Amino acid sequence: MQDYPHRYQVSAAGRPEGSVSVSGAELPMLETNPPPEFNGPPGYWSPETLLVASVANCFILTFRAVARASKLEWKSLSCDVEGILDKDGKVTRFTRFIIKPGLTLTSDDDRDKAERCLEKAERNCLITSSLISEKELITNIEIVQ
Repeated sequence: MQDYPHRYQVSAAGRPEGSVSVSGAELPMLETNPPPEFNGPPGYWSPETLLVASVANCFILTFRAVARASKLEWKSLSCDVEGILDKDGKVTRFTRFIIKPGLTLTSDDDRDKAERCLEKAERNCLITSSLISEKELITNIEIVQ
């Protein structure tokens, strides 16, 4: 890992109407729009969906590191996240993120360790740690042979 601080730079460009293009060095360009809830067209990534996707993605990447450090053997992990956008006084913001990881293990012997790793991943995810929103973790651990 590189020394801190890390810097991430992106650019966005748009016109009075239509999509906004988001790009970064050595990254594919994304075409974004407002979400349908803000009268945007369906079928596009929006700032809102990108933020919620960042929470899910960061959770999985953080879990990988936590599980590796804890020597937890696991098979797969999915993560559904629901971001709640609401009025907070006069400000509209994400007030809550419900994080629902689904972890698959090959042995029930590791269930307690896996639960602790999931909780630690939620606490240490740098995206959710950077947000002032409430977080709720609802775990589902499945055992497959």
